[in-house]
Amino acid sequence: MVYTVGKNTYPSPLEGYENAPPLPDEKNEDGKSYKNPANQSLSKAYLEFPKPLDTGRRGGFDVHIYYFQTNETQTQYAKELWERIRREFPELRIYRVWDRPIGPHPVAMFEVNIFTPAQFGAFIAWLAVYRGPLSVLIHPNTVEEVEGVSHLDIERRNHSERAIWMGERIPLDLGRFG
Repeated sequence: MVYTVGKNTYPSPLEGYENAPPLPDEKNEDGKSYKNPANQSLSKAYLEFPKPLDTGRRGGFDVHIYYFQTNETQTQYAKELWERIRREFPELRIYRVWDRPIGPHPVAMFEVNIFTPAQFGAFIAWLAVYRGPLSVLIHPNTVEEVEGVSHLDIERRNHSERAIWMGERIPLDLGRFG
């Protein structure tokens, strides 16, 4: 089954589980959470990003770390965080610190690319603790061809509908995507 909302389509979240037996109503010892059926192995999502996430040169996710360039404290914090990320996560791709708005980003920022689910889990958990006063946009990079949908429309969707925010949401200039 496919769901359509506006111009976007979504595969059923139960794709691949259509004929699975009903889930048990039994609860765990905490009395709140449910007991889940055992699987033979962990989900493949622990080892590889699901389609249509980019598993190539671009990476599955971009992380944009924002700071207000006119705020001296945030500017200094952002530069120190950038340095710490480069030292602690050298396997990630880390770009320059921009001192002004660029592209759809309305304030200064720097970008980090994530390539694997393990990197995502480690870096995003770490960033939740160390981002301090800064806002963070985490958006997927997808490789998809949808009839009648332009690359710019897909980028707009990745930066908005599919986005994850840490801290205050900063309105992006989505008009830059056409």
